[in-house]
Amino acid sequence: MKRGILQYLAMACVVVSLSLMAGGCAKQKVQSDKDMAGGVKADTGAGMGQEESLASKWIGGDSGAVLEGRTTAPMLPIYFDFDKSDIRADQKDRIKKDGDLLIGSAQVRVRVEGNTDERGTNEYNMALGERRAVAAVKYLVNMGVAESRIDTLSFGEEKPLNLGHDEMAWSQNRRDDFVIVK
Repeated sequence: MKRGILQYLAMACVVVSLSLMAGGCAKQKVQSDKDMAGGVKADTGAGMGQEESLASKWIGGDSGAVLEGRTTAPMLPIYFDFDKSDIRADQKDRIKKDGDLLIGSAQVRVRVEGNTDERGTNEYNMALGERRAVAAVKYLVNMGVAESRIDTLSFGEEKPLNLGHDEMAWSQNRRDDFVIVK
């Protein structure tokens, strides 16, 4: 009798272990932006820092500062439409400012980091992130920035800024970050 119970418990442990291992490979869902009652949480602004103008930080100064996203201040990230790698018309002023900063500071090197939202396969998103970074490089080179001063890196969906699962979160994650590396 005891042997039968021990065999049953051992078998149950194996089944539970296998189901946990199989579940560990799937993408994990992050808790939504709704509270337990189903309403949207209010933004209190408690996590926000003091507002600061772009002019308050210069590239040659504190190059480790982050202004928006993972972009090094005073540069600005650019954002993309779903499943697109062309630079949107409303983002051209932003990338032009980035290009002007780079043209005015010839010693600075930058890495353009392409990002996507979570939709799509990992492989597709890595390729899309690379296409977005390459589009930004082409724009900057056409402005007169030497291509040798720009590197690209695709993170795909791996480094989201917003962990939500809605259009607002996804729109913040579809971006190129400009990180000063020297």
